[in-house]
Amino acid sequence: QVQLVESGGGSVQPGDSLRLSCAASGGTFSRYSLGWFRQAPGKEREFVAAIAWNSASVYSNSVQGRFAISRDNVKNTLYLQMNSLKPEDTALYYCAARRLQLITRSAAPYDYWGRGTQVTVSS
Repeated sequence: QVQLVESGGGSVQPGDSLRLSCAASGGTFSRYSLGWFRQAPGKEREFVAAIAWNSASVYSNSVQGRFAISRDNVKNTLYLQMNSLKPEDTALYYCAARRLQLITRSAAPYDYWGRGTQVTVSS
């Protein structure tokens, strides 16, 4: 059973940066496709970014150019570098892992989920 634990969230001001981490255990991390999703209060969970086993990546339009997803297959850790944060980025951020190596923007195909880390952007 794969376990995912997010960290790195916090309260920051607009324009600041944060780096989220997601530590994985219990599976073959290097073979999974991985993703970040977020959910704001009263809204549905939405796709943020995803990365394949070979580090190919995709982003949502709302974070393209500001966020960067990366992975360290030695440390079994997924990252999300978030720059130029905006109040609309405020949400609970989740990492997810999928056994199949094809990355996807949809939440349904992901097999494993973390519990989330809160990011709040406010002046």
